[in-house]
Amino acid sequence: MNTFENSGPPSASLEDRFLELLRRKNYTPLRAEELAAALKLDRREEKKLRPLIHHLLNQGFIAKVKQDRFVIPRDADMQSGHVKFRQSGVALFFPDGPDGVPSAAPWHIPAEDTGTALHGDRVLVRENKSARPWRKAAAGQAEKLGRVIKVLERAHDSVTGTLRRDQQFWNVAPDDPRIVRTILVADPAQGTVFPPPQPGDKVLVRLAEWTQRHLNPTGEIIENLGRTHTPSAEFKAILHKYKLHPEFPEPVVTEAAAFPPEVRQRDYQGREDIRGLFTLTIDPDDAKDFDDALSLERLPGGDLRIGIHIADVSAYVKPGTALDREARARGNSTYLVGCVVPMLPHALSNGLCSLVEAKDRLTKSVFVTFAANGKIRSSHFANTVICSRKRLTYRQAYALLKEEDLAVIRALPLPPAFATGSTGRALAGLTDGELIELRETVRTFWSIAEPMRRARMQKGSLDFDFPEVKIFTDAEGYADRLELIQNDESHQLVEEFMLLANEVVARRLFEAGLPFLSRVHDQPDPEKLVELRDLLATFGVQAGDLTLREEVVRVLGKIKHHPQGHTLKTQFLRSLKQACYRASVDGHYGLFKKFYTHFTSPIRRYSDLVVHRIFDDLLARTGATPNPGATIRYNQAELDSLGKHLSMTERNSTEAERETVKLKLLEFFEREAKRTPRQAFPALITDIRNHGFFVELRQSQAYGFVPLSSLEDDLYNISNDGRELVGRRTKRKLTLGQEIQVEVYRVDRFKRQIDFRVIGGKKSAPDQSSEITPAMVNQNRKMHQGPRKQKHSGQQQRRRRR
Repeated sequence: MNTFENSGPPSASLEDRFLELLRRKNYTPLRAEELAAALKLDRREEKKLRPLIHHLLNQGFIAKVKQDRFVIPRDADMQSGHVKFRQSGVALFFPDGPDGVPSAAPWHIPAEDTGTALHGDRVLVRENKSARPWRKAAAGQAEKLGRVIKVLERAHDSVTGTLRRDQQFWNVAPDDPRIVRTILVADPAQGTVFPPPQPGDKVLVRLAEWTQRHLNPTGEIIENLGRTHTPSAEFKAILHKYKLHPEFPEPVVTEAAAFPPEVRQRDYQGREDIRGLFTLTIDPDDAKDFDDALSLERLPGGDLRIGIHIADVSAYVKPGTALDREARARGNSTYLVGCVVPMLPHALSNGLCSLVEAKDRLTKSVFVTFAANGKIRSSHFANTVICSRKRLTYRQAYALLKEEDLAVIRALPLPPAFATGSTGRALAGLTDGELIELRETVRTFWSIAEPMRRARMQKGSLDFDFPEVKIFTDAEGYADRLELIQNDESHQLVEEFMLLANEVVARRLFEAGLPFLSRVHDQPDPEKLVELRDLLATFGVQAGDLTLREEVVRVLGKIKHHPQGHTLKTQFLRSLKQACYRASVDGHYGLFKKFYTHFTSPIRRYSDLVVHRIFDDLLARTGATPNPGATIRYNQAELDSLGKHLSMTERNSTEAERETVKLKLLEFFEREAKRTPRQAFPALITDIRNHGFFVELRQSQAYGFVPLSSLEDDLYNISNDGRELVGRRTKRKLTLGQEIQVEVYRVDRFKRQIDFRVIGGKKSAPDQSSEITPAMVNQNRKMHQGPRKQKHSGQQQRRRRR
């Protein structure tokens, strides 16, 4: 438990005795002086009691009731936790659980009972037992109602939003629609921000203390971010919200600048020189850095040796340096649409460490030898130096796998230079011999990876692969086009070898008795799986005991071809625990592996850099490195603390990445609404209301709403079972589960909502396979409550987080 800081922390024994007293079953609420007497405090301890009480009150560990008496919050029907708002003003309260893990059963807080809380705040809430239950929760229990009693800690001390002037008042509409109050500010012309913000500018506002609910919160403009909804202003707002910093402190920049632009000859000492091996990289079109490469060797007797080569960041980033401290604080790179906030300065992340084409690079290598039947014969590790022969994009690799005509392969364009860290040479410039060698190498890789993947799935690894909706930006940063990228063989090829390297390294470190950071994915809570089974049943997917892996695999296979498979997979993922970093070998539920670590992305994950340092210790013990005294060792406590920190920074980056995707989807559809003619989008009707219906776009997997007011051919009424809208005159039906064609109708960037309208043409009848039961109506409505969210999943994110 934290200790307070003012006038020195109280002794832990006093804090423990104090809380132990309040937790007794026979305890009755006491005042401060009565508590001092009950605890039999001496004069020295008595002086520490009031600061201790003040600290525990602020942290929510105790609560004050009538006549200034103190209790444990639960004894006064109160609970500390975090509150999350919806655009309507109502909120969900997530009580603190063991070790700060939120409870699985949130409470409902009506808008009028949210007090002065804002979205994300840590608050103290009293249960309202006298009020009528809000609704039945998934497990059949009535959802608890609560009232915010006190704000314990603000989630943010500043927010971004758009400056407006209403009559004589200046105010800022927060970017986050879940902050439902506008913030009053002074006339910006009288402030110190230059240039003075104008109405319609995006600004950063420092919040003042807000204590009276009947008044709007106030704040002070401290920065002008630019014209709202421009790429630059939106980017800056994301940076502020998630505390991301593209720029590096001066000491970090200085250290990075001291490195030479290229690998030096003396850096090869003690390393295996494998620059002669046929080595290549396979990455997305817009990859900014390249930290993994593959090589192929054909051995006597028909065996194949695959080299998995990972950028050796540890050769440059040493513990205790400014570079290391900054990388550790950031935890990982953050990949926003069209740009990246790197963990390491550009000179390293895109330069000296990046495995770009035709450049010598230092690497750590895992060599795995496969027999002709695909079985693994052996593996060994080494510090190496490589030279990538070719930088391939996924689409180039896929063409090499599938296409026989070299002319078709040559015609593939390079990615735009502004979107990537390296384009590589154009395939059109390669000779027939070079292309054939490249094609045969990629196909040989797949001949090994494909049976590995099949065996992994047969053993019980879960297939949660989504098609990726890739948002491409133009040179000015505006969302320009969407592309649905399937998780095809080119992606799977790379993924299988990265998974293999992570597993082989983890197992070897464990066998050597070296503490290391595992990538852990815990078993899901059985209660969550029961809720998931009930939800699946409403969509016509019958599931048995989901605590059995074979049943999970069976159900995932079934929903893969369900008309709302993407939605159901998303719900499936939400029922599982988040993967995290931990200094213990606790297994990976999703991959169904006992030993697993992150080793393959040290340019963008600090966890991998740490594992590389431990990897060097392993090499030293086996005599594979000439300088064992220079290795870095971590103890269990250090790794435990580091794992918690890195799990936190990863979650922060994930949230930032999701938000930038939502913003860019809104930007794309807003621009689409201004085009003539407008594009038609295939969509699925997912929920029907009295005033319209929700749709999910097939290609982009974005959600939107079709208001009844946009249907001009007839007046429509909702059917008694809530499953369809029926035209009064034409008897035309719009049915739950039906696929239709829509176009953008309007976009509200402030509310983050997209409205569509149905366009002409014969509408398809509902497919029998997409038959939706009445029970699905209620489930769909629950899933659509609150802000209309945009969905996104990414292959690059999957590779980074597994």
